[in-house]
Amino acid sequence: MSKEKIVFFCKNCGNEHSKWHGQCKYCKEWNSLKEMKVSPLKIKSQTEIGKYFKKENIPLKMNEIITDNEIRLIVKDDEWNRVLGGGLVPGSVCLISGEPGIGKSTLLLQISMKFDKKILYVSGEESQKQIKVRSNRIGKEAGEIFILSETETENVYEQIRKIKPEIVIIDSIQTLHSKMVDGSPGSVIQIRECSGELIKYAKSTGSSVILIGHLTKDGNIAGPKVLEHMVDVVLSFEGDNNHAYRILRAKKNRFGSTSEIGIYEMLSTGLREVKNPNEIFLTINKSKMSGHAIGVSMEGMRPLTLEVQALVSSAVYGTPQRSTTGYNSKRLNMLLAVLEKRAAIQLSNKDIFLNITGGIKSEDPSLDLAIVSAILSSYHDTPLNEKICFASEIGLSGELRPVVKLDQRISEAEKLGYEVFVTSNFRKENIKKKRIKILELEKIGSLITNLFK
Repeated sequence: MSKEKIVFFCKNCGNEHSKWHGQCKYCKEWNSLKEMKVSPLKIKSQTEIGKYFKKENIPLKMNEIITDNEIRLIVKDDEWNRVLGGGLVPGSVCLISGEPGIGKSTLLLQISMKFDKKILYVSGEESQKQIKVRSNRIGKEAGEIFILSETETENVYEQIRKIKPEIVIIDSIQTLHSKMVDGSPGSVIQIRECSGELIKYAKSTGSSVILIGHLTKDGNIAGPKVLEHMVDVVLSFEGDNNHAYRILRAKKNRFGSTSEIGIYEMLSTGLREVKNPNEIFLTINKSKMSGHAIGVSMEGMRPLTLEVQALVSSAVYGTPQRSTTGYNSKRLNMLLAVLEKRAAIQLSNKDIFLNITGGIKSEDPSLDLAIVSAILSSYHDTPLNEKICFASEIGLSGELRPVVKLDQRISEAEKLGYEVFVTSNFRKENIKKKRIKILELEKIGSLITNLFK
């Protein structure tokens, strides 16, 4: 009997090393090698999935390739369709990740019940009865849904061969285990093998595959980083336990934009689509407290009005605190430095707390002006007019820089009843005639002059 040998796999790229190194020689990642015992007797001549779905692959001339209009699998869920760029593409492989308990399984079960297609739902974490109980709570299914509780890939492939589904859902990829390779479920070699075979199946048959992936404590998808490169779509399902709202965000999409988001609300009956995001991200400041400002952000083609809250107070301890929720802390430090240098606002001895309400995380630089306005409002203890909103990036010299899709932002603000829209006077985009007043400013100094003096 052959002896087991010890190899080292990189958890970032999945490549094999004969001995341990501090740095992976392929992807140059530090401290990413994991020890694993491998038996040399398992040599595959043909995998199970290849045996079932073998297809001759021949090269074609460029002018022989037929490029018909892309057919999408549309589901009665506008948020899902928007994030995917119009629906699920046949033959594609989609990977969705999220924190434990965020609602990944609920989302995909709910989506599968809205498809008028034959679907195989494979769960390695729940029994068939558990899934049935959840489905009763969510609603009625539209198509044929087959539930399989299985972790052995060979058994999964056998059921795929018998049922011939149009969509296969794997919950989750970390629970699958193949007999063709060594390693426990969730190990680098097992994830790489199982996902690779499912990708081959999708490309050879035209069926779509949706994989659920767990996250590590660092917030990355568990398994080799190469998995994200192999699939066609990578979706992130975000949220926290303190908010009922969930955000579906595309991190990679070969068939559409990666800037679109879908918004859901978690209810006892499942996930509800939020068609008007402004209902969750805005609150009415009836008390007219200082430190509140409204910024108009763009997420894909969708304008969102976000409420920014800031609190500036005297530092109690030696080192002033800088705390942010939903916003990049490094960019906040940059804006504070600009305020000190260009506007002579002394903040070096102040504690500053910043919050984007609603639990959303935004990286749109157009929120810079709203954030600075909220900080100045709290610093001067002067409430802003609740009918004012902001959209502009701030440069290092204190200038207000133009933002893209300004006309859409202004139209959204006008629709919501705002009376003044503050932006940069360096805009190049032509704006259609609006009822809303557009206040165009050049620098931070002019912002302070117009709003706080």
